[in-house]
Amino acid sequence: MSHEDVLRVKLEVLRREHRDLDDAIDALQQAVNPDQLTLRRLKKQKLALKDEISRIEDELTPDIIA
Repeated sequence: MSHEDVLRVKLEVLRREHRDLDDAIDALQQAVNPDQLTLRRLKKQKLALKDEISRIEDELTPDIIA
């Protein structure tokens, strides 16, 4: 498996985790009395995943010099 293949697999896993966190955040926000600390932690974790996804996408996308 090439380095690029490994990155693509990792990217898909991170995207799935990001979607799962989004669902968890939505479910928690629908609660009668949502735990704000947990919400903040989940949102922070989701943001970190988004940053990692962006980093990997940048690495996979070749730079085009115009």
